[in-house]
Amino acid sequence: MRHDERIQRMEYRVVVLRENLLGGALSGDKLEDALNDQARQGWLLKSITHADVKGRVGPGAVEGLILTFERPVG
Repeated sequence: MRHDERIQRMEYRVVVLRENLLGGALSGDKLEDALNDQARQGWLLKSITHADVKGRVGPGAVEGLILTFERPVG
């Protein structure tokens, strides 16, 4: 690496969106709101992963999305 080159350091944020515990589907509006909220804070979407997400109540899991964002440090 040349002396004047700098390594860009990144930081990451993970946001979990779950379906409604009463069986309602995850809405496009909820996803859009989450994406826009993070973008306003300077975060760029890195990946979206569909996964079973453990609920806060009870032993079961619900379907959800895991959103991973990144932005430069500093």
